[in-house]
Amino acid sequence: MTSGIELVRPSALCPTVPYAYAAVTDPGRMVFTAGACPLDADGATVAVGDVAGQARQVMENLATALEAAGAGLEHVLKTTVYVATSERADLLAAWQVVRDAFGRHDAPSTLVGVTVLGHADQLVEVEAVAVRDSWQEPGPPRDGDTVAE
Repeated sequence: MTSGIELVRPSALCPTVPYAYAAVTDPGRMVFTAGACPLDADGATVAVGDVAGQARQVMENLATALEAAGAGLEHVLKTTVYVATSERADLLAAWQVVRDAFGRHDAPSTLVGVTVLGHADQLVEVEAVAVRDSWQEPGPPRDGDTVAE
């Protein structure tokens, strides 16, 4: 185990994925998320065939992962948005949802069309790097949403 790495697994997100939803590093400010996927709490892909609908679920899941790591969308430094498409209109549909979720916080982002994503029927995925304020004393929560390694 590497000390100084805190893996975050929010109880509100699907528990069967084989990875943490975010990681925080010493001194407790940088947050790196896994790609947020359009999955419901049971791990089923939502809004099959609907790029914008999946993007909305992705952004809800990203916000949940960030919140569990002590950050929010307003703390994001950079995102990468993946859309399984070769159509520019699909890229723009996903991008509009992502932009709307961030509001005035226009952090740098990369928008990429890809061939395929990891889950069945998945069209959209967003990963983020954020910075948070350090945990307030006495330290990070130990409520089952974080796992120190």
